[in-house]
Amino acid sequence: MNPTPGQTIGPFYGYALPYARGHELVPPGHPAAIRLHGTVFDGDGAPVPDALLEIRQAGPDGTVPTVDGSIRRDGTRFTGWGRCGTDAGGHYAFTTVEPGPAAPFFAVVIFARGLLDRLFTRAYLAADAPFLATLDARERATLVAVREPGGDRRFDIHLQGERQTTFLTFPRHGTHR
Repeated sequence: MNPTPGQTIGPFYGYALPYARGHELVPPGHPAAIRLHGTVFDGDGAPVPDALLEIRQAGPDGTVPTVDGSIRRDGTRFTGWGRCGTDAGGHYAFTTVEPGPAAPFFAVVIFARGLLDRLFTRAYLAADAPFLATLDARERATLVAVREPGGDRRFDIHLQGERQTTFLTFPRHGTHR
């Protein structure tokens, strides 16, 4: 019998958590569909090939949906929630719609190897959102999803280092930052 390690390397987010079309909050052919995409980088600037991201967002009308069964994608209901793993190059992509003006951001949660707990951040549609005014210019810049030609949004996430994304703390979820 071969010896087994005392501790495995993990967590293994890509093994059981992704599900079919979890990255499609709306079908790709939806008339208002955009892509929210980017790359997750580690502290050395290398892409992270096995991170898992979740987003939660308001719909175009500005309200956050309360639809049961968010994991089930039927192609007709917008649930406002999605999950996507990164590929070998650290890239992720969600097919969704832009959230309405009452909540003009995507709430993003990142799970990755080496993190003892998840990280929370936001991808804002514009740099003039009221919350962003409370941050310094460097922090503010890390929270804006850049509009690309065609309307897609790019939001890169840097877990550490000089370009580290601003992460948020919520009272009941421990401390980060």
